[in-house]
Amino acid sequence: MKKIIGITCSLFLLSNAVSAISIFREQPIETVKRIGDKLIRETVFAYRLILPKEKKQFNDLMVVDFGHTFGVDKEAVAYAYTQLTFSKDTIFPVKIDHNDGCKLWCNGQLVYEKKGKKKIQISREERSMEMSSKFELPLRKGSNNILIKSEIQGDEWCVFIQPPSENGAVLKVAREYPAIGLKNLEHVDTKVADLSPWLVIGPFEPGIDRVREPEKEFRFGRMYQGLTKSVTWTIPKIEILGDVIGAAEWGTAYQWNYHNGGVAWSMQLLGELTKEEKYTEWGNKFCDYHMEGLPFVDHQVHELKAYNSANALVIGSTLLDFTLAPSLPLIYRLRKEDDFKNREIYENYINGMTEYAKYGQIRTEGMRNYTRNTPEKYTVWVDDMFMGIPYLMQAAQYADSEEERDYLYDDAAQQILDFDKHVWDKDAQLYMHAHYTSHPEVKLPHWSRANGWAIWAMSDVLTALPRNHPDYKRILKQYRRFVNSLVRFQNENGFWHNVIDRPDSPAEVSGTAIFTMAMARGVRYGWLERKKFVPIVMKGWKAVASEIEEDGTVHKICVGTMCSEDVNHYINRPFYDDDTHGSFAVIFAGMEVQNMINAMDD
Repeated sequence: MKKIIGITCSLFLLSNAVSAISIFREQPIETVKRIGDKLIRETVFAYRLILPKEKKQFNDLMVVDFGHTFGVDKEAVAYAYTQLTFSKDTIFPVKIDHNDGCKLWCNGQLVYEKKGKKKIQISREERSMEMSSKFELPLRKGSNNILIKSEIQGDEWCVFIQPPSENGAVLKVAREYPAIGLKNLEHVDTKVADLSPWLVIGPFEPGIDRVREPEKEFRFGRMYQGLTKSVTWTIPKIEILGDVIGAAEWGTAYQWNYHNGGVAWSMQLLGELTKEEKYTEWGNKFCDYHMEGLPFVDHQVHELKAYNSANALVIGSTLLDFTLAPSLPLIYRLRKEDDFKNREIYENYINGMTEYAKYGQIRTEGMRNYTRNTPEKYTVWVDDMFMGIPYLMQAAQYADSEEERDYLYDDAAQQILDFDKHVWDKDAQLYMHAHYTSHPEVKLPHWSRANGWAIWAMSDVLTALPRNHPDYKRILKQYRRFVNSLVRFQNENGFWHNVIDRPDSPAEVSGTAIFTMAMARGVRYGWLERKKFVPIVMKGWKAVASEIEEDGTVHKICVGTMCSEDVNHYINRPFYDDDTHGSFAVIFAGMEVQNMINAMDD
């Protein structure tokens, strides 16, 4: 009798002559299992050996590792040569860092010089490597000869150069970068140029001011007297690197970043819900792959100076995208499993992440909410509601003391409220993608997935925060305000558009999936009125499910983006199949819709 009453209630709530499940060709959980099955079929969880990727443009960090080629056991000097090719005469700014003395010439003109014993002072910022010095290159139209002279007096010997970084920000005017390498150099075979953009020669006797033959002439097929033997021009020693397998423009499902961590988290939960171990195993394999690989990644970054190599941001990042958010499946596993092979490695890593969550991440002055240095200091991104707050909620439930738990719950709750002070657009009743603290009057567009990150964080907090917490009712009120605003923009097919309040922007899956998920949670937990919101949830899920193929391919997912004031930047963003920004949101949506249906039918 209870089952019959439950089904009748569901039919009434859906205002339909069919049950909650029968309006679809399959249950939501079966739909998203196809995504999980595709991940299982296609993910390798292994490194492959590759040559370093060919550098064709001087648009990123470059290193000449003299020490790796010549050793660091004796004081010496050496030279490196390349060419920069540009479309016009220009002054091009460059950042530089190095050990000890260094000189750099452009077309025979000395443009940079620093003498004396010195340590390398490179620091990883949110989206760039920051350096201690800078200079300007007077480039002429066509090819330009670049000669570097470097000395070693201690135990390190490298020169790093990098074009000016905007810390990952989208430029208002696109910058043109020089081509770099040896392809325009006469008498150098293209196969050599493919291996390295640099030629090097050395080591020579020490003395940064002592003029040697490579400064006077540039000739091949000639030997010069070096420090201990005759030397000639060659390429730097090339190290083989480990790379992820099957990388596409937006990455693979197991690179270290927040959306791939989200995939692993969703697979762990999918395994729990379906009682099918293969999904949980996939999520745990993601975690083991990264935790067991820490020494290898550290070797590539610090020993081989491959700062942008595969999964490098699993260590030393200062961006929530690569710290707290991808750690969600790690801490979730610690919460759920008492004993497994790598538990101690997980614990050490998560202890560091929780310390970072509490004290390391930059926050808005005078408030608790997380913020960024991109594109300027104290820029508040709505993305960071998801990048940081769900981790705080997991950490609170993992905490081994009541005091620690309460601190983390309080932090998460207060951050929700503080984010609203910056990125909630009261006029539109939607969230702006970001907020510039120095220009509070600037309103950025209401990008769909960014709004999704906000409601995801709110629903995570409401799910676990004690109902007697002093901030619970305020967060619930904002959640309801936001949900009731969102329903205005759901289109006739059940989608939300990529820019929510711009119907001329395309319908998009990831934002639609997150909104559907968060509303399904709201119905199940009693935050939202069933009669009104069940049809909205079902309509949203029907839209999402329509973009999932039989083989698990997911369509219409917007690629990631930096923030911009230009709404057309969002309207014209490319869409991809199986971009994990969307696939993990879709898995979560399917699970939450299934949970809602199950709760109504009980």
